[in-house]
Amino acid sequence: MQTVKINTGKGYNCIIGRGLLEKSGELIKEVCAARRIALVTDDTVNSLYADTVENSLKTAGFECVKFVFPNGEGSKNIGTYSDMLEFMAENRLTRKDCIVALGGGVTGDMAGFCAATYLRGIDCVQIPTTLLSLVDSSVGGKTAIDLKHGKNLAGAFYQPRLVIADIDTLSTLGRDVFADGMAETIKYGVLFDREFFNSLKDKNIRENLEETVKKCIEFKRDTVIKDETDLGIRGLLNFGHTVGHAIEKCSDYTVSHGRAVAVGMVIISRGAYRTGLAKENISAELSELLESFGLPVSTDFTAEELYEAAVNDKKTDGNMITLILPETVGKCRLYKTDFSALREIIEKGLAR
Repeated sequence: MQTVKINTGKGYNCIIGRGLLEKSGELIKEVCAARRIALVTDDTVNSLYADTVENSLKTAGFECVKFVFPNGEGSKNIGTYSDMLEFMAENRLTRKDCIVALGGGVTGDMAGFCAATYLRGIDCVQIPTTLLSLVDSSVGGKTAIDLKHGKNLAGAFYQPRLVIADIDTLSTLGRDVFADGMAETIKYGVLFDREFFNSLKDKNIRENLEETVKKCIEFKRDTVIKDETDLGIRGLLNFGHTVGHAIEKCSDYTVSHGRAVAVGMVIISRGAYRTGLAKENISAELSELLESFGLPVSTDFTAEELYEAAVNDKKTDGNMITLILPETVGKCRLYKTDFSALREIIEKGLAR
């Protein structure tokens, strides 16, 4: 078991290891004085892990109620969020109680947003169960729901009291869901560390998951503590996300987040090079690594479709948008530009 300290908000630990779900009640009791806990999960994770966590919570002395919603990005909306709030009120949770998010990124985002807004804020604990949520979304305090006009357009910065990252939960992930997490993992290599990027070419990645997850969390921690509310350098973590979110929206969210970000990273890398904004074209090497995990590197959506979806992204500022451009593997930069330049980058990034 390893611990990464996240020095944002009140400060909290991310505990990484195996067999942690069975210990979750005691781990939460160490940081939380709640009497009652609302366990939030989706219907898939509910059948896999909810009983284990609920039993651990009860053994630790907590009263527990459970809110279950249909899995998938389609549930990450104001309707589910409203139902969640009503559930908390119906069960009379107080400001001294706690919400525990058990699941992937959708669960963590919605439960975190609920915790941030119910009674103006109650404690939240994140227990991620997918690789994507372990390496990325469970840490840093971003919470949100999607609106009709785009992804994550309503939300709050709200840090959890604790993150419990049980590597054993990854054993039940299908190949595609595991690959989604690898897209975000590869992203960290492109952003910060060539050596880490190269290590991901090792086909035995599953044997080194604990160290890989820890490394990603440390990358994110080091970025977030410099810019908790995403006004500057934290924007680097959005590499591939502007186009990725556009792909998700164009597909009506039938393309998963990780797969969309994989394509987005390639398009932006190639487009940046072809427009003269990057001296090195990393798109071929990046594509090869992404494809080795079964991730896509292209899309059938047109430049115009992606552009129209991208200009509604939350990262826009008037008629300007900030993109993340790779200078080389291991080093990226923020680049603020107008929408016409974005259109050109997408067009040239799509051309094979």
